[in-house]
Amino acid sequence: MPTRQTTTKPASHRITVCTACRHTGSDCRPGYELLARLRDAMNRAGQATGALFEISGVACMAGCDRPCTVAYQATDKATYLFGDIDPADDIGDLVRFAEHYASLDDGWCSSTQRPGKLRHTTLARVPAAIFVVEPVEGSLQ
Repeated sequence: MPTRQTTTKPASHRITVCTACRHTGSDCRPGYELLARLRDAMNRAGQATGALFEISGVACMAGCDRPCTVAYQATDKATYLFGDIDPADDIGDLVRFAEHYASLDDGWCSSTQRPGKLRHTTLARVPAAIFVVEPVEGSLQ
């Protein structure tokens, strides 16, 4: 009898946590703790949310003055970068934002739609890339 292979659908969204961030004047790198707590919380959030997101760490997101930094990304959606995230206090807000972000067609939301502390700790919102190529006097722009 042939074996049936099952494939897992890849996550459609990504959360990236900076693991290099340090508190000022300290060697403490809270990104690892944040990463572990966020993975656990997303798993507890249920299949509907947890399965949509791949969660990973990265060496640096250039938010060094505002540790910890966390980014939300998805194809055809705006990307968000948040700073000043506390691994002990902000996990609930990060999970709630993941749920909201997943429901948005283009990822665009105002600061008032972001939960709790995330309303005030947004470092960047980058629109989804749209490339338009059109000829202009013999060249492409």
